Amino acid sequence: MSCTLVILAAGMGSRYGGLKQIDPVGPGGETVLDYAVFDALRAGFGRIVFVIRRDIEGAFRDKVGARYEGRAEVEYVFQSEDELPEGFLPGLGRIKPLGTGQAVWCARKCVREPFAVINADDFYGADSFRQLGAFLASAVRPNEFAMVGFRLAATLSEHGKVARGVCSVADGSLRAIDERTGISPGDVGPGRAYSGEETVSMNCWGFTTALFPALEAAFEAFLKAKGTDPSAEFYLPAAISEMIGKGAFHVRVLPTRSTWFGVTYRDDKPKVAAAIAELVRQGSYPAKLYA
Repeated sequence: MSCTLVILAAGMGSRYGGLKQIDPVGPGGETVLDYAVFDALRAGFGRIVFVIRRDIEGAFRDKVGARYEGRAEVEYVFQSEDELPEGFLPGLGRIKPLGTGQAVWCARKCVREPFAVINADDFYGADSFRQLGAFLASAVRPNEFAMVGFRLAATLSEHGKVARGVCSVADGSLRAIDERTGISPGDVGPGRAYSGEETVSMNCWGFTTALFPALEAAFEAFLKAKGTDPSAEFYLPAAISEMIGKGAFHVRVLPTRSTWFGVTYRDDKPKVAAAIAELVRQGSYPAKLYA
């Protein structure tokens, strides 16, 4: 069964200083997103749903989406403060998107089969998509999800602090996610706040459509509590953690051999470009993905 890949690409890139989603890092002008799509297609995904903002639609379709036409079915949905459950009105003064939880919820009308969710600006590696593809293609129960887990130490930036969802894992299952902010490499090591071996969520998920009604209920609760706060965001990992706590879903943690890297800050870009160039040299990717 062909599965859908939902890509969250509506972020503002405030720390990066621009739209990371369309910034080239590969030797052939590829973006980080291009590698994710390439890996997903060869892992058996056949459909791509981009969650974007309307103000970047033209540039995104021309510079990103057009590359995949003819290779997969491509659809676009839009994240905005106007996209809310029935009975809720948009808050005033919001500039930032409402968060990754809302972004996934926005895709509910066009996702009809098991699906994966990723960030547009993270490199997850081929093995991560193989694992997700195999999980989603199996006869998963509606209430069973999956998350690809990464080592905390391998997900930090040398150029600033980051937020990470630190996971509690037992017997291969996700028990909870604790969103931590302000983590830097100096926080990792003997006698410090983190060992570096902690499992973290990098928004690399496998879901069934049973997620959507539960996510809507969580979104409604968020809006009732924080809907008038222009800085509050409805985070997907926090919502999933709460669902697990209520016993609604079981989430399997998929360890991966792939190395994560991303471009949180603009100074991260040369390191990411060098890592991709090395993977190309090793033969993991062609020099030009979409010739």
